[in-house]
Amino acid sequence: MTNQVQIWTVIAGLGIGTLFIRYSFLGLLGNRELPEWFLRHLRYVGVAILPGLIAPLILWPEATGGSPDASRILATIAAITIGVWKRSVVGTVVAGFGVLYAVQYFTG
Repeated sequence: MTNQVQIWTVIAGLGIGTLFIRYSFLGLLGNRELPEWFLRHLRYVGVAILPGLIAPLILWPEATGGSPDASRILATIAAITIGVWKRSVVGTVVAGFGVLYAVQYFTG
């Protein structure tokens, strides 16, 4: 078993490490003008990361033991359709959640 001193030492060490990582970007680069080529590439980070975060939740959900199910596929289709059609983040989220919970409710 670990004692209280070890736990608080680990917490403090992780906090200091996080502070240094964040300061390296915000403190050192925060007041500088970034090059245009860097900003142009930075625009695509979210688009590149989101599919990698979302696809496993749709195709291999933990709730079903890793096998795809109809409710998540239908919710994905509804969310993509509303997102492309209305261009509304709130509408996309509401449509996805609504279809997911409706299909799960009616199928048991």
